[in-house]
Amino acid sequence: MTNSSDKETPVVESNTASHPSDLSRRALNVRLRQQEILAELGVQALQNPPFLVLLDLTARLVAEGIEAEYCKIMEYLPAENRLLVRAGVGWNEGVVGVATVGADLASPAGFALHTGRPVISNHLGNEQRFRTPELLIEHGIRRAMNVILKGDNSPFGVLEVDSKSPGEFGKHDLAFLQGAANILGMAIEQQQSQRKLQDALERHQLLIKEVNHRVKNSLQVVAGMLHLQAKATTNPEVIASLNEASSRISTVGRAYDHLAYTADYEAIDLIDYLRVVLDDLAGAVTPNKLHFEGAGTIEIGADRAMLIGLILNELVTNAGKYAYPEKTGGPIWVTVTRVDNDAVRVSIYDEGVGLPPGFDMTKSKRLGTRLVAALIQQLGAELGSRPATRGASFTFVVPLKPK
Repeated sequence: MTNSSDKETPVVESNTASHPSDLSRRALNVRLRQQEILAELGVQALQNPPFLVLLDLTARLVAEGIEAEYCKIMEYLPAENRLLVRAGVGWNEGVVGVATVGADLASPAGFALHTGRPVISNHLGNEQRFRTPELLIEHGIRRAMNVILKGDNSPFGVLEVDSKSPGEFGKHDLAFLQGAANILGMAIEQQQSQRKLQDALERHQLLIKEVNHRVKNSLQVVAGMLHLQAKATTNPEVIASLNEASSRISTVGRAYDHLAYTADYEAIDLIDYLRVVLDDLAGAVTPNKLHFEGAGTIEIGADRAMLIGLILNELVTNAGKYAYPEKTGGPIWVTVTRVDNDAVRVSIYDEGVGLPPGFDMTKSKRLGTRLVAALIQQLGAELGSRPATRGASFTFVVPLKPK
């Protein structure tokens, strides 16, 4: 007659009775080693090793803890309703990663998977409840234990230990196996969740890059249309205004071009970006010679880089127009340097006729000059201009991050 505590246990065991006896010193050492293994497995799982490395480690440690010749970790394949051996120890070559067993309720592993109840079969040769998988028969397995491996929202599979030696798996072995399965299941759930988050992030980044690429293409179309419109008119002022607008749009488009092909969809290398912007301006300021000095890498938010690019576009264009009125041309320098770790200094200077007496950018009526003043304010920077014995000089220091 079975007592009430036996009825409550979820373990499905063979009908062969086991006779408890006093724990020998060897048995006590085995239990202590099992606790050490669970602690070791928990530490290793927290370190988030590669997935297959974690599975192989678990299979090896579980087999050691139960002193079983075989252990395997099986992943459930819902489309086939079978369990694939993903990792294991003791098995013949060609089993791990290839062999499968049935996952239906007539299979010990399938029963554990679908019911969540552990299964102990201490005498597979006399087993009447389940069929014995061919894989176990081929390896001469005489006894086995199966417990479910939980995953993220759905079971991952089954953890199983097998032995071809006589003896019986008992409640202490099952407790150890269930403990190992719980640790591995939590690690699997964590890795599956991280993989989902990484996949979502990659899809998001891909979408952002595609958007940036399309914005860049659209801006190029607009700039091209303005350029064509400038060619279709003979009014010098209209031509100048359209070309200036086209240049500004191209400057913004260049930033989106960098965003579309960079690993970081929010920041770009300021030095690389400004070099391309100034390359585009070189033809517009001819016959003046444009020089750029900027070394290393300065990562900055794309929105701030665009504003700096627009300021350079205006100041360099103005220098190209007014610094050398004799039309013979001259040098225009742009230098970019890092200030400590949180700011960047940008300087534009020439050797031309210099600024007019009493020049005040904030009171200028020119659109480009007013635009520079507005962008400087938006960046939280300060623009300084100084009269020189020869030429004009502008310098502004921009925080890498908005304050």
